[in-house]
Amino acid sequence: EVHVAESGGGLVQAGGSLRLSCAASGLVVSYAMAWFRQAPEKERELVATVSAGGGHIHYADSVKGRFTVSRDRNTLSLQMNTLRPEDTAMYYCAVAPILGDQPALHTWLYDHWGQGTHVTVSS
Repeated sequence: EVHVAESGGGLVQAGGSLRLSCAASGLVVSYAMAWFRQAPEKERELVATVSAGGGHIHYADSVKGRFTVSRDRNTLSLQMNTLRPEDTAMYYCAVAPILGDQPALHTWLYDHWGQGTHVTVSS
């Protein structure tokens, strides 16, 4: 059974930094992993994803140049710099059974999710 758990959220001022961590147990080494976020009254959106083979990394346009995702086997980290109030959201880690370096860009591909960690950026 796959289990996903996030940590590292919190409150930070605009311009500050936070680092989120995700640990997944089970048969996830060969799966794609990603960070999503969902703000109040908005749809869940992909923030960053790393393919199973590590050769494909994708970022949402809104975070390019500010966020960096990294993966070490079944752990996934998200370094968030130059945070903005619009980055405020619940951040979720998720796992998709997509092998190799195929991109996994759609929410429906992910079948295991963590409970989420909240990030609040004050102005």
